[in-house]
Amino acid sequence: MTLLELWRRYGTRCGWRASATARPLIFSRLTVLKCSRRRGKIARKHIILVLGIMIVPLGSCASYNPAPLGPDTTAALQTTTAALAAAAARFEHPILAPVSVDFSKPLTADMLAVLAVVGNPDLQAARKRAGVAAAQVFAARLMPDPAINLSYDRRLSGPDPFDALAGQLAYELTALRDQRVANAAARAAADQIHFDIAWREWQTAQQAKLLGARISGLSKTVGLLSAAKADEDDIVARMMRAVSWGDLSGESLEMRKLSAAQLTSRLRQAKRDLSASRFDLTRLLGLPPETKISLADFIPSAREWDAKLLLEDATSRRLDLRALEAGYVSQEAVVHKAVLDQFPKLQLTISRAQDTAFNQTVGSAVSFILPLWNRNRGGIAVAEATRAQLRAEYAARVFATRADIATLVDGLRLARLQRDEAARPMSSLERLVASSDAAVQRGDMIAPAASALRQSLFEKRALLAALDQSIAEQTVALELSVGHPLAWLER
Repeated sequence: MTLLELWRRYGTRCGWRASATARPLIFSRLTVLKCSRRRGKIARKHIILVLGIMIVPLGSCASYNPAPLGPDTTAALQTTTAALAAAAARFEHPILAPVSVDFSKPLTADMLAVLAVVGNPDLQAARKRAGVAAAQVFAARLMPDPAINLSYDRRLSGPDPFDALAGQLAYELTALRDQRVANAAARAAADQIHFDIAWREWQTAQQAKLLGARISGLSKTVGLLSAAKADEDDIVARMMRAVSWGDLSGESLEMRKLSAAQLTSRLRQAKRDLSASRFDLTRLLGLPPETKISLADFIPSAREWDAKLLLEDATSRRLDLRALEAGYVSQEAVVHKAVLDQFPKLQLTISRAQDTAFNQTVGSAVSFILPLWNRNRGGIAVAEATRAQLRAEYAARVFATRADIATLVDGLRLARLQRDEAARPMSSLERLVASSDAAVQRGDMIAPAASALRQSLFEKRALLAALDQSIAEQTVALELSVGHPLAWLER
């Protein structure tokens, strides 16, 4: 609106001509009207600019995708022998090597170890922790976003004609100071999780080898017990006929029946143990319970081991000890960050404002907490106490490893000595049983006497089978304590 239009509109309607007092009023009204329009356009441009700055980053934001639990949740955990064999062929691990598996042939201990690692459902869930650790390392590298504060005050009354606007841009400078130690802590924590998962995989692999050795030993025991029971049942049947003919007393028959009942009880217990071990193995491998697995004989090394040498090797290679070392490094970074947190946390703020009189201002501010009484002494104390706890846990783990290795090495030595003593008279006893069976065929010896010799041979063979199983299981336990296959030390 021009001055002439304003003059005509207001002057004509009011019936007066512009006087000396009216002209300044008209000019001031005109100036306010033009300034209001111009400032309104500027304000709208600023609002559009700020909204644009806020909306553009939203285009790169993550979107929410729901993942509800359903029938497909457990489908990924169900596997087949073909899938296990394919996964075992491309397997990667710091200790275990990939193997080629054919389920139509007996599986060795090394095959069982790899199959357990690739197929165990619990390990598949544990490996997801590695993804969480990687995400934490990624999060530690990110810088904090700046904070924007906007305010608008609408004028309700007063002489000033404008509304008040204000804007602030704030940024936390402390993140720049703490980024290095935060990254170091996150990386070490991720290493700890990776070593923990690898150690858990190694434990699962050794558990599979242990079950394989147990199944092999129990299968031999069941075979021996079955043969002994068949022989005992034959003797009981002959004695019952002899009692019915009056050639043998009933007391001898009852004693023989009691021996046969004890043998039957041992056979049933051995079958239950064998069945439970087989189910445990299929569950460990992530296979259906009805899966039939053929196992090769577990042949442990006959080498005598030095406990001190094994301990030195274990302290440098055991994955759980390396995990504790990585955790200690991570805690060192946490202690460093706690010490840095005792210093002031700086925040830089840049502001721009407009008041109701349209005065424009630009300013800056720095805010921090004055370290007088707190100085993060509580956080430092907690971080240092946690570090001392991790140091003690590492020492305790090394101490327990030393005790376990010494106990297993001595147990293996005693078991081998006991086996050698039990195997020494086996050849002569086998010849005596063979000659007694021949004598029974010729009629020179009664069957119960020959059966007593066969039962003695059976007991010796059962003892050897139990000792072989014990040696195999202790060898697997020693490998677990050392932290890698014992074959590495035989190269």
